[in-house]
Amino acid sequence: MKKMYVFISFLSLVLGCTSFQKDSQSGKVQELDKEMYTSFGASLTDATILTASDLHDVYSDMVVGDTIQLTLSSTVNSVCKSKGCWMKVNVNDSTEARVTFKDYGFFMPKDIENDTIIAQGKAFIAVSSVEDQKHFAEDAGKSEEEISQITQPEMTYSFIADGVLLKN
Repeated sequence: MKKMYVFISFLSLVLGCTSFQKDSQSGKVQELDKEMYTSFGASLTDATILTASDLHDVYSDMVVGDTIQLTLSSTVNSVCKSKGCWMKVNVNDSTEARVTFKDYGFFMPKDIENDTIIAQGKAFIAVSSVEDQKHFAEDAGKSEEEISQITQPEMTYSFIADGVLLKN
């Protein structure tokens, strides 16, 4: 039994020190070239990276209260212009997920729209209050007119990232 614990600990250590990427041609997982990415937050450890369309399928099966640990790769659609404390990433042509950062432990650069990220963390469905939506709209630089049109709570795809890789 003791040997099994030592083996599992060793395996966790080895896998925890390696970052991975899904090869879009073969669907296999391969090591990332770390020089191609800037790292924020915790090191990524999950070997399975979901694409935006995979993420859409995951969210489609979820309800408020569900949470799933995963790693995703997507395009950044927008970032908090105040301090980089959230970003919205593409899930499909008409849907985004709001990504925030665990315990506000790190922030992202404010100029990364259309860049590719890989993020590891927890995906869930949330209900955004009118107050939160207005706050996020202010952070995004929306006009007073646009902000005043927010009048109803909204179901949102949400993600709390432990760590993010930003493609250079």
